[in-house]
Amino acid sequence: MRVLVTGGAGYIGSVLVPALIGRGWDVTVLDTFASGEPLLAACCAATNFHPVRGDTRDPAVVAPLVKNADLVIPLAALVGAPLCARDTIGATTLNRDAIVAIAKMTSPNQRIIYPTSNSGYGVGEANAFCTEESPLRPISLYGRTKVEAEDAVLASGHGVTLRLATVFGMSPRMRLDLLVNDFTWRAVTDRAVVLFEAHFRRNYIHVRDVVKAFLHAADNFESMRNEPYNVGLSAANLSKAQLCERIARQVPGFTYLEAPIGEDPDKRDYIVSNAKLEATGWQPDVTIDAGIQELIKGFQMMRNSRYANV
Repeated sequence: MRVLVTGGAGYIGSVLVPALIGRGWDVTVLDTFASGEPLLAACCAATNFHPVRGDTRDPAVVAPLVKNADLVIPLAALVGAPLCARDTIGATTLNRDAIVAIAKMTSPNQRIIYPTSNSGYGVGEANAFCTEESPLRPISLYGRTKVEAEDAVLASGHGVTLRLATVFGMSPRMRLDLLVNDFTWRAVTDRAVVLFEAHFRRNYIHVRDVVKAFLHAADNFESMRNEPYNVGLSAANLSKAQLCERIARQVPGFTYLEAPIGEDPDKRDYIVSNAKLEATGWQPDVTIDAGIQELIKGFQMMRNSRYANV
């Protein structure tokens, strides 16, 4: 299997790429490697690993790599509503236009597994599970670009899309802006967090279980072809307050309060059913509590004080 992963040095990619290499597959990673950090250093000893520095929006770079791939996993994106709001052109060209171009470049005998976001559900109906048949009502530029890219992949006739819940867990390319990671970091470092609209609910999924979903989709591509699948923990449709309560069980002294005024700029509020993917034989391995425990350990090794004296 020849695999092309765009954005392969990112939060998910730096966990996924070693797993693909471990299968003996021939893996090419296209990334700008903007941070300059050797996040895939451990992969360099593998003869079946090929890093390429470049931008996934450049057809001259992407086209020959796509042509040589059996499977394309387009991870390169500006992720999250705040980042996309700050760079609307980058969000549109990277999150949507680059994916549309890849869908057009690939032939029917190639495969695309594309990670979109269940943020496309926007604000769900009270106590009603969002399924893959639920209407998509994205409320941010991030959500809209991911929904439009998903449409292009499914219209190609040779794609599977994974609607990821909010991802959490340790990764070589760590992110502290994701909700579970963020709240756990604040619990460990500040022992306190102020919640806006604490009753808003989301679904969650560990980064290693996201990798497991990619591998499962690759192994079962023909039976899953041309369909979207929610990827999340069915036992973790939690509000922000419920998430903090779970963190407080493991971080003594952690205090969380709901702000009497103000609002969260990310208005997502929904619960999600993952039954469709589970019916294909996929099951997650990492619970929300185990993921929090992992993060607490990881944060003992991290410092986020670039401009501090200590």
